[in-house]
Amino acid sequence: MSPCAQCSCAASCKKDERREPAVPRGARPLNCGRPHVMPPESALSKSRQTAGLVGWVLLTFTAAGVGAIASVDASAFYAELARPSWAPPAWLFGPVWSALYALMAVSAWLVWRDRGFAGARTALVLFIIQLAANALWSWLFFAWHRGDLAFAEVLILWCLIVATIVSFQRISILAAGLLYPYLAWCTFASALTFTIWSLNPGVL
Repeated sequence: MSPCAQCSCAASCKKDERREPAVPRGARPLNCGRPHVMPPESALSKSRQTAGLVGWVLLTFTAAGVGAIASVDASAFYAELARPSWAPPAWLFGPVWSALYALMAVSAWLVWRDRGFAGARTALVLFIIQLAANALWSWLFFAWHRGDLAFAEVLILWCLIVATIVSFQRISILAAGLLYPYLAWCTFASALTFTIWSLNPGVL
């Protein structure tokens, strides 16, 4: 081997020695120079996941409670209204809404667990807005007896639910799927609100 080749080889070897050790994808080097794989930011501890679930359940059922305040005399008022033959009995609304609120809370929690509030701000803000709209309907219909406003508001609520589902689906298909029963019930409630309003012009 010629001296020039030896020099070239030696320089190449020294250059390779000066290179930093290869770091696997997803790893972050520590001060010691050894690669260390960092856990994903979405990997929350079980205690934090549980606390988050409790928080979303409390928020969702707080909205339900606000609506329930307006619905204290809902059963009696509902019984006095002229209703279509396909209107469900008053006792059915409580269990159905309880189940729907539970599904809603879990849905929001799944999105939060996957991205955090900052990473899913638009989707979770939409969820909170539709919660407020949900509570408002009870006040419009049962407390203030405004069938016209209640019907207009339930249509807005329907659009908000659709927007929330679309936003959730970009993050979690399961979270979006849990809101479909809510959307179906809201669709039914829209038709029921309009029909009852039409049948009771002097009351609503």
